[in-house]
Amino acid sequence: MSFQIGDKVIYPNHGLGIVEKVEEKTILGTTTGFFHLRIIANETTVLVPVANVDNVGLRRAITDEEVERLFGLISDGKIDNHQNWKGRFKDNSDKMRTGSIYDMADVLKSLTFLAKSKSLSFREKRMLDRAKSLIVSEISEVMQLTVDSVEDRVGQALEKCFAAKARAEQRARPAPPPSRRRPRPPQPSRRPARPRPSPLGRHAPANQLTCLLRRCRCIWAGRAVRPPARSYAAAEPVSSCPLEALVP
Repeated sequence: MSFQIGDKVIYPNHGLGIVEKVEEKTILGTTTGFFHLRIIANETTVLVPVANVDNVGLRRAITDEEVERLFGLISDGKIDNHQNWKGRFKDNSDKMRTGSIYDMADVLKSLTFLAKSKSLSFREKRMLDRAKSLIVSEISEVMQLTVDSVEDRVGQALEKCFAAKARAEQRARPAPPPSRRRPRPPQPSRRPARPRPSPLGRHAPANQLTCLLRRCRCIWAGRAVRPPARSYAAAEPVSSCPLEALVP
């Protein structure tokens, strides 16, 4: 792949750079062409051999159409996450070395999602910050936008990705099996109903209280024995008994 002076290129793990010049140098008797790259992030100059461009992963910056494709990839809800720290770090390091912005987007998604559930190691935190910085700087330069606005859009795409992943996991989760136990019918209360207490005593039956009141009436009228039912009903009340108000 050949580049011209003024082309915007991406140097892996360094970010966006501009080809300032192309010159040939003789080193140990061998003449080799070099690209002089000015890295935008820190204003440093990097020399890349022309013959070694493909090996180091030097590429052109993405276009406007590829930016939209990149945001679609970030928010698609697909996250590759290894539980083994050693294997995860190796895979992410290999992706960062390719220089592909799409591979860096995978690293950004996986490490950001992992950081929500556990604390990252120092090396993974540095890799996450590096991946986010490279993606934001390239999009900012291509779209001619501020870094803050690009970071906000990247954050929104990541939140959309995590929400889509949560919905996918919810749909894939098997439904609980139905319960085989039959519902128990409602059991009647075994506690017997409490009898309504009598106004003249808690433990006296109602018939005994009636007999007692009738006897009190007779004693109040001056009679020693209880009269028959007919004579008692026909007898004129001599005086009122204070217990008559309690007769039901």
